Amino acid sequence: MEDSYVYIIIALLPLTATMVVLQVNPYHALIIRGILGAVAALVYAVLGAADVALTEALVGTMLAITLYAVAVRSSLVVRLGVLQAVEPQGFQSWIEGCRTVFSKHYMRLELVNYPNDQDLRQALNEKEVHAIYLPQQPAEAQDQALIRVPRLYEIMEAELTSPDTTLTCVTVAESAEVKV
Repeated sequence: MEDSYVYIIIALLPLTATMVVLQVNPYHALIIRGILGAVAALVYAVLGAADVALTEALVGTMLAITLYAVAVRSSLVVRLGVLQAVEPQGFQSWIEGCRTVFSKHYMRLELVNYPNDQDLRQALNEKEVHAIYLPQQPAEAQDQALIRVPRLYEIMEAELTSPDTTLTCVTVAESAEVKV
């Protein structure tokens, strides 16, 4: 019974691993992943593998968490292309609605300004942005949002209600124009 604490520490490994897998918030998952690495380093140290424990602490915990944090931060940004000088009537309320919807999914909205309609469409074609916001044209009754990422379109269509803006999912082929 002298080594019963080892069994308790080892039992923490599958428990923390399960917590990482079940976590919805990616930032909370990063913290729990750090705890998982620390528990693994502790297990290695208790079992007499000090070199493996040190490697796990440095690489498996510190370096991996840092790299994951950078990856998570950059992958949770929705880049929306907008015209620089134009701000339609319902634009600010639509943007606030987008920010509210995206924050529920742990994403943030970044507006990217373009000087004209042609550059805006080209940015979508070249995949510089995930979506573009086109203000009302003379022949159109509503503003338009073209979204090239199907999952973003699904989220916006289900959760964003705006009578002034039409959402359209578009496909962007390699070196081709936007196809509606």
